[in-house]
Amino acid sequence: MSEPEQVRPEVVAAIVAALRETDPSNLPADATRAEKDAAKDAYLSAMVADRAQRDRQSRAWELLLTRGHEDPPSWAQLFDELPDSSIPELGELYDALPEGAQAEYARRFGAPVNA
Repeated sequence: MSEPEQVRPEVVAAIVAALRETDPSNLPADATRAEKDAAKDAYLSAMVADRAQRDRQSRAWELLLTRGHEDPPSWAQLFDELPDSSIPELGELYDALPEGAQAEYARRFGAPVNA
């Protein structure tokens, strides 16, 4: 029975960086199959997480922008216009809110426990 291949974190990180930057010039020549597989898993996991976070951010903006504005509204103005039914869902999306919206939410309702 053969020993499992050691996975060097620095090699996995270098492969992931090469994938993100679409630049194969920095790929480690001595990467093992296990390291390549670990990098592929890390890269795909990050893509899925990024996509999920973008979806959460899009939903947060949908809730915040309840109507059109002639001039850019303040965070306070956006929160003044929120229907009460949107507040719980915004709390669930707190981590996806822009920094200014997080501050306004926390000022009005307190920071959510899961934030």
